[in-house]
Amino acid sequence: MKISTLVIEDNENNMYLTTFLLENSGHQVHQAYDGTDGVKMAKELLPDLILLDIQLPKMNGYDVAKSLRQDPALATTPIVAITSYAMPGDREKALDSGCNGYIKKPINPDTFLAEIESYLTMVKH
Repeated sequence: MKISTLVIEDNENNMYLTTFLLENSGHQVHQAYDGTDGVKMAKELLPDLILLDIQLPKMNGYDVAKSLRQDPALATTPIVAITSYAMPGDREKALDSGCNGYIKKPINPDTFLAEIESYLTMVKH
């Protein structure tokens, strides 16, 4: 069974790379290009994993994570922030908003799948 992964990312190049890596690893990838659409899609799809940019149009990633955590159906879905925000405190802010993990951009294609692998162990099928 393919792992359903929602990628919420507004940058085309980042979306392409992330989707390419995930699909080549057997994920079924769904894409949202802004925070509002990401929340809507997450509630409709109930994905196994959510990869979330923080700097998004319409609704930032912190607010997206908080909103998703308020939905009982998504309360335990792994959310990994993938962001260029790398200042002191940014990781903690992402985790405090409801993210389970934090990966700094630019992602490393050689290690990306291994980095998210630990979050997939949370997925219950």
